[in-house]
Amino acid sequence: MAYNWVLWFHIISMVSWFAVLFYLPRLFVYHVENANNAGFIEVVQVMEMKIYKYIGIPAFWATLLSGIALILMYPTNIFATGGWLHAKLTLVAILTAYFFSLGYYRLKLRDNATVKSGKFFRMYNEVPTLLLIGIVALVIVKPF
Repeated sequence: MAYNWVLWFHIISMVSWFAVLFYLPRLFVYHVENANNAGFIEVVQVMEMKIYKYIGIPAFWATLLSGIALILMYPTNIFATGGWLHAKLTLVAILTAYFFSLGYYRLKLRDNATVKSGKFFRMYNEVPTLLLIGIVALVIVKPF
């Protein structure tokens, strides 16, 4: 029964984290494409900071820690489940690096030090979608 509650929390945390992963790069697009509008930039910078710091960071840690708890609840299954879990964890590691890159870009945008374009951030915004497709496929199908 405890496993199901931890799994529930993990899924809720992951959905919250992905909301940030999907929305923050879109704010970066608006930020870059409206760089000449000081009033707009002020508002967007506050939104970027609050979304990353107050939603993204807690959701990331909640997802990570609940995921670790799920693994630790059945540690013998780590190697018995096949390669799907290892592949999923690899995609999660890439997603984690992506998340922290958003923090890096947020600071660059705050300091007016980025040279990235709106087109770059539009393309960058697709990364979590591709990773989510892979992660969910591995969890549901368990192909290997």
